[in-house]
Amino acid sequence: MAAVAPAPSSSSSSEPTLTTGRQIPIVCPGHTRPLAELQFCTIDEPSPDNNDNDNSAAEKRTFLISACHDKLPMLRDATTGNWIGTFSGHKGAVWSCRFDPSGNLAATASGDFSVQVWDAITGASLYSFAHKHVVKTCDWSCDSKRLATGGHEGVLRVFDIGRVKEDPLEFVQSTKEKVSISKCNWLNNSTVLAAGEDGTVRFWNVDETDPTKQLTRTLSVEGGGIRDMELVTLPCGKQILTVAAGQNVTFFDMSTLTQIHSYKMPIHFREEGGASLHPSGKKFIAGGGRRGGSMALGAVKGGELGCDLKVYVFDFDTGKELECHKGHHGPVRCLRYHPDGKSYATGSEDGTIRLWKTDP
Repeated sequence: MAAVAPAPSSSSSSEPTLTTGRQIPIVCPGHTRPLAELQFCTIDEPSPDNNDNDNSAAEKRTFLISACHDKLPMLRDATTGNWIGTFSGHKGAVWSCRFDPSGNLAATASGDFSVQVWDAITGASLYSFAHKHVVKTCDWSCDSKRLATGGHEGVLRVFDIGRVKEDPLEFVQSTKEKVSISKCNWLNNSTVLAAGEDGTVRFWNVDETDPTKQLTRTLSVEGGGIRDMELVTLPCGKQILTVAAGQNVTFFDMSTLTQIHSYKMPIHFREEGGASLHPSGKKFIAGGGRRGGSMALGAVKGGELGCDLKVYVFDFDTGKELECHKGHHGPVRCLRYHPDGKSYATGSEDGTIRLWKTDP
């Protein structure tokens, strides 16, 4: 996938060491504005030599979908980065893109006050759900039957795909003030996690009819608005929630709902960026804005002006920086590990997606 200049070995210790070798990623052009979100999806694709519809002969293939401010979500082959198709129809920036678990449907959330549901095979638009403000996030239920959405309204909505003409379920994040939703994820077929700009993750039981019992739990992080949130199930079965907010990446064990780690990053997540946990749970990647100031507001004490163009790799147990790679010409706005853990994708303000090797 990528050519790498080998780094000289400076230690024989078994402890992780910072990788200094330069990695040359696969560059995926096509978008013309900043990227907003990336998601991988692995499906069983029938073998071309299989004429008997034998599922055991199916081959696994992984796709990558991207949301971008150019209004045109795109589908690519996750291994080569080759463009497959474009979902055309939105009239505003697309902030979120998600495959359903089967890989047959895709959903996109946009600044045009709508969420579109697409046939992921043909690219045809199937449904459009109107909202009253910018929609920043969407996610499919585990059984692909429902779609959760959220955004600047501060209302989590749940649409039944089998009853698209019916009004969605609605869950207001706060009755005291409007709390915009930046990300949402289904924990199971009944519970949706909604990440707020107030630094709080709210757990909503969307099957509960009593409004006083719908909000079941909250988790809070320091640093203000949550920019990214990801759920990963490790090989041992443990489910980890990764949250990027302020200057920290925080991890929670979803079986106990307790914080495992919280690490201060050399970047910030105030306006952009995110983090993703490796499927093994042993390392994580992060990218975002340069910590210390901005060209518009000036540098804070001890800070630097400009943009951070790097993608960082850290050890999960210690928070130690393992790798640091340059390649993008703008800040990293989104990133995710491939489901097999052998590579990861980054999307930038420069309009490109780059595919990197996990172990160059």
